[in-house]
Amino acid sequence: MHQTWLFLHLASVIVWIGGMSFAHFCLRPAAIATLQAPQRLPLMSSALGRFFVIVGWSIALLWVSGIAMFVEASSAGARPPWNWNAMAAIAFVMTIVFAVIVLRRHPRMREALEAGDLPAAGVALDGIRRLVVLNLALGWIVVAIAVL
Repeated sequence: MHQTWLFLHLASVIVWIGGMSFAHFCLRPAAIATLQAPQRLPLMSSALGRFFVIVGWSIALLWVSGIAMFVEASSAGARPPWNWNAMAAIAFVMTIVFAVIVLRRHPRMREALEAGDLPAAGVALDGIRRLVVLNLALGWIVVAIAVL
């Protein structure tokens, strides 16, 4: 069962970190280069909204699989390695950051767009971008801790 949990865990990490990398390094610059704010901001809000649903499921699967592997190791009488605890602590912070994005920042962006307030939507999107960069950096730290 360990291999299945590990696969689900890694798939969740790939979706989350890969999606943040794509959004920040590909989608965002392309949208800035080709679209004006009245088109770009709704596109980014819609794309991020869809991405957040996928990431929400990935985070749930990440926690379930991680906890399952902790339990599996503990049940076998083994003590989980130190890096598992470090990864879990950073993942907890990343989950909180994601919750802030989804529950506070993205709704502010949607509300500003609905009100036609493009400057406020842009400010909200910049706040999302900054938190995504934080989570992206933390995510790569977790990967490094996992393999080094």
